[in-house]
Amino acid sequence: MIESETPSAAAARLTGRAVTGERPLSGAVTEVTLDGGQLVIVKGDAAPDAVRAEAAGLRWLGGAGTVRVPAVRGLDERWLITDRMRTGPPSARAAVMFGRDLAALHASGAPAFGAPPPDGPTEAYIGLAPMRNVPAADWPNWYAGQRVLPYLRTAVDMGTLEQAEAAVVERVCERLPELAGPAEPPARLHGDLWNGNVLWGADGHVRLIDPAAHGGHRETDLAMLRLFGCPFLAEVLAGYREAAPLAPGWTDRVGLHQLFPLLVHVVLFGRGYAEQALSAARAALAV
Repeated sequence: MIESETPSAAAARLTGRAVTGERPLSGAVTEVTLDGGQLVIVKGDAAPDAVRAEAAGLRWLGGAGTVRVPAVRGLDERWLITDRMRTGPPSARAAVMFGRDLAALHASGAPAFGAPPPDGPTEAYIGLAPMRNVPAADWPNWYAGQRVLPYLRTAVDMGTLEQAEAAVVERVCERLPELAGPAEPPARLHGDLWNGNVLWGADGHVRLIDPAAHGGHRETDLAMLRLFGCPFLAEVLAGYREAAPLAPGWTDRVGLHQLFPLLVHVVLFGRGYAEQALSAARAALAV
């Protein structure tokens, strides 16, 4: 890694190909054109293990042979090079296929709840927030201890949530064994499955980017799809349920599974997400 290296220089070094163009997209993301016209995405990240975590997640998801993800073309401790996806309009047909593929991805499984992808680090990330991947056998205790409570405590320490508000979320965690629904085996999760990480391909197939992959509960990915809206969500869910029926009461548990990403947003973006997180907690308790 060269500290002053540009995205184009990094792409040339890590792919071994000449660069013919560069276009900044957002933040640390750049579109680079390689010789022959191939487009790649170059992401720069100085956070320890962030590049390794994302690359390992993409390979783990892609290795299931179900959902489509961009191929990793090169990486080092700072830079990640992946294929650039050509996008098109969402469609009901693509949504149904995506739902089936997502069900197959989840069914491909994981060694344990909290298990990182092979070669993935324990200290990973969801977006810009640190996220630990430590395997556990029990989903309710793992979800409370490693996904909900760490971000809740951070939000309280930052002064973003008051202790009285945090008590509502703590009650959810205490009741998780009864609220969690029927026990399920660990699923292979994308882990950050909001609409911005779902790309509708020009070829009619969905691609997933920017994973925070780990072993978890499959309803978490589905709850995240609902969190910020997803085109043709009803068709996605129809395709999913056709391939893998969901446990009774899964719609009542959406708020429970949204607690984790909402608390991450509280930590990253502040008070604006606090009421939404508290509403999700209250909805979980009301079941």
